[in-house]
Amino acid sequence: MSNFAGKVAFVTGAGGGMGFQIASDLINAGASVLMFDIKPEPGDIPGSPQQSLYLQADLTDEPAVTAAVAKAVKSFGGIDLLANVAGALWFDRDKSALEIDLDVWDQVMAINLKSMVHTTRHVVPQMRKRGGGAMVHFSSTQCMRGDSAPQDAYQAAKAGVVAFSKSLAIQLAAENIRSNVIYPGPSESPMQDRWKQNPGAQAATASAIPLGRVGTVEDMSNACLFLLSEKASFITGTELLVDGGLQAKP
Repeated sequence: MSNFAGKVAFVTGAGGGMGFQIASDLINAGASVLMFDIKPEPGDIPGSPQQSLYLQADLTDEPAVTAAVAKAVKSFGGIDLLANVAGALWFDRDKSALEIDLDVWDQVMAINLKSMVHTTRHVVPQMRKRGGGAMVHFSSTQCMRGDSAPQDAYQAAKAGVVAFSKSLAIQLAAENIRSNVIYPGPSESPMQDRWKQNPGAQAATASAIPLGRVGTVEDMSNACLFLLSEKASFITGTELLVDGGLQAKP
């Protein structure tokens, strides 16, 4: 694992799943982390109390994000890294654009795309003060294909994440600020709690993946920490598929 000693990270979706794993791994690698989520604070945050700060708030509320960034700067001295991990997949409400309630469409867009605008526009000025930084934004392999059981708002938002990241990469490259995307494949995380009620569905998904299993939060965190680290210092404006080979299948 890379050494993140002296670095400060802002991690969204840090109340569980991939976001919590990423925040935890950054803390264990020496970083100080502002953990942001609408969910209550988890009880097993690693490291010393001085190394992390947990804020429970709504990412779609820009003033709350502004206050969180200010809190991170006051507590840790600045921000070097941003992991935009938070997202929502509403299987019961997100459906074809031909029939979706447009209020639901707007909510899904706000959570999965606009929230990343909120964090980025307030974190980037802090990265500039530090002389550079790195961002990783979580999209989804779902946005790379059609679906007979569509979640059109989610898929469109996650495609927007990719375009947004590429634009940021070019805008900010001269300032030594990198922006990249991770495409997680099917993974064990709170977003897939439905597998607990239907283990057969998880097994069927795993059998379709060339590596023979679904992903883990550790898989996603390993990829994210690589892209945030100096080992990826010449990588910006790109996407990393973390899907066990699923998208490579014919």
